[in-house]
Amino acid sequence: MSKVVQYLQTPTFRKNLIAALIAIVCLFLFVYVGLKIYTKHDESIAVPKVKGLHISAAIQALEDAGLEYQIDSVYQMDAKPGLVIEQDPEQGFHVKSGRTIYLTIITQVAPEVAFPNIKDKTLIEATAILKNHNLRIGDTSYVADIARDIVLDAQFAGQSIRNGRMIPKGSRIDLVLGNGLGANEVEIPNLVGLPLNEAKFALSGAGLGLGTVTYDPNVTDTATAVISVQSPGIEKGLTSLGAKIDVTLSLTAPAPTTGTPSGTTTPKPQANQTQVNPPAAKPPVQSKPVAPAKSTTTNTPTAKPTTTTPPAGQKKEKENKGNSLGF
Repeated sequence: MSKVVQYLQTPTFRKNLIAALIAIVCLFLFVYVGLKIYTKHDESIAVPKVKGLHISAAIQALEDAGLEYQIDSVYQMDAKPGLVIEQDPEQGFHVKSGRTIYLTIITQVAPEVAFPNIKDKTLIEATAILKNHNLRIGDTSYVADIARDIVLDAQFAGQSIRNGRMIPKGSRIDLVLGNGLGANEVEIPNLVGLPLNEAKFALSGAGLGLGTVTYDPNVTDTATAVISVQSPGIEKGLTSLGAKIDVTLSLTAPAPTTGTPSGTTTPKPQANQTQVNPPAAKPPVQSKPVAPAKSTTTNTPTAKPTTTTPPAGQKKEKENKGNSLGF
C-alpha cells in the first residue's frame, strides 16, 4: 500500500494522469465536432409543398430543395393521373438536406379489373356492383321490354362486353335497360266465335284488355253467348299494347266469310244477302204455278206447252190480222 501511495506522489504518475486527461478531452472534442459536422447540426430545410402538384413539378421542387424522394402509386377513379395526393413529411417540416420525402401519386395507367355480371340486374344493383369494381356508368338507353329498369345488355366502347373481360378501372359502361312496356304494338287476336271467358284469356295473353261488352237483345243465357263482332277487328292487324277491344255477344257467331271484317263492314254482308234473295225467289214463280198446269194436261208433252206458248199467241195475232184483211 505504501508503494502505491509513493507512486502516486511521483512526477511520472502526474505526467501520465495529465496526458490521459488531455487525451480524453481531445477525444470528446473530436467526437463532438465530428458528429456536429456529420449530422449538420443547426442546419435544416423546410419541406416544400408538393401535395396537389403533378409528379413532374413535385420532383423538380424537391430536387431544388436538395431533398430525395420515393414514389408510391394508387388508383382513384375520379382523380387526375400523376397527381400527388400525399407527402411525408408534410409541408413546413424542417429536415436535413438529402432527406427522403415519401410521395403518393395517382397512377398514370389504370389497373385492369374483371367485368362483373350485371345482366338481368336492376339498375340500382348494377350501379352498386360497378361502383365496387371502380367502374362508372355511361349512357343509359331503353328498349321495348316487359322488364322495367332491368339491365338487358352492357356495352364498353360501343360493343357488348362479356362477363370476366379485363378492362381498365374507371371505364364507362353503357347500359341497355327495359322500359317496362314490352312491344309497342301487338297483333289483334280473332275473338269472333269465342265465349267471353276464352276471349278474356286470349286478350290477356296478347297484352290487351277487354273493353265494352254488349249483348244482342235475343241473348237469354250469357253462358252460351259467343262473340259476333269485335272492334277493332283483325283486319287492322296491329294495335297498341294494352289497348281495349270492344265485343258484342250473340247466340251464334257469323259465318266465316263475315267473321273477318270488322263491325264497320257489316253493311256489305247485308247487301250480298239482298242480292242473293231474288234468285232464290225464282223457283216458286217458275215451278209451283206451272206444276198444276202440267198435271191437268197429261195428254200433251210437257216440253211443248212451255216452248210453244209464246208462238201460239203470235199465231192468233197473225190469224186475226189475216181475217181483218179478208183471207
